[in-house]
Amino acid sequence: MSENTGVRGVKSASRTVALLEVLAARGDRPARLDELAEELGVPRSSMYQLLRTLIDCGWVRTDTTGSLYGIGIRALHTGTSYLDSDPHVRAARPYLDEASDALGETIHLARLDGTNVVYLATRESHEYLRTINRVGRRIPAHAGALGKALLAERPDDQLPLAAGPLTPRTENTHTGRTTLLADLARVRERGYSIDREETVTGIAGFGFALRYDTPAIDAISCSVPVARLSEEHETRVVAVMREIRAKIESVLSPAPGAPDWR
Repeated sequence: MSENTGVRGVKSASRTVALLEVLAARGDRPARLDELAEELGVPRSSMYQLLRTLIDCGWVRTDTTGSLYGIGIRALHTGTSYLDSDPHVRAARPYLDEASDALGETIHLARLDGTNVVYLATRESHEYLRTINRVGRRIPAHAGALGKALLAERPDDQLPLAAGPLTPRTENTHTGRTTLLADLARVRERGYSIDREETVTGIAGFGFALRYDTPAIDAISCSVPVARLSEEHETRVVAVMREIRAKIESVLSPAPGAPDWR
């Protein structure tokens, strides 16, 4: 029974969603039947039937041997539809372009989802283009500028953090709550977060919560290679990103009667 809604969960639906999430999280690492059955605690025969159904529907794909499984093309359609239909993403896009043009650095828009942040849009640096699209990817909220900007919008006793030790992404990632809480206090005082090689070695990030929701669930950030992050450039990055945040917030004030998708 769901604690939030009082509605009894449908076992087959829950199992299907869990399977798709596992396959999506594996990225380019296909899974075998036994691996999926074991990870989800499902009988092998039931897992095989579920996989075959999802293959027929296009949500799962398999190789020519029928022994490897990955996420299917229908997932792409659904994910793209989410981004295209979200008014916040749609409204923010031109301002992400503006920040990218002004700074020549990588600009992100992300959303808090449980203990993680999910990239919704990215404008790559003019200096360096990544070959892998970050849209849809997840990182722990404690591990970077985007997540810390959003965590700082919440009281310390209401932070959405995973139980146990915090998972490091680099040697600079917070792994203890004491240092993270001290950092979040500085974020609240400063008005934006700073990630100095906490997510990716060699990259610094500056995160700004978008306060058209309370508490904020979206944030923007600018990522800069530390090799070219002078004090002057950092000052400019912060100034431009503050201006971009204000512009996005000004066009995204809640409209009367607009649906609250949360």
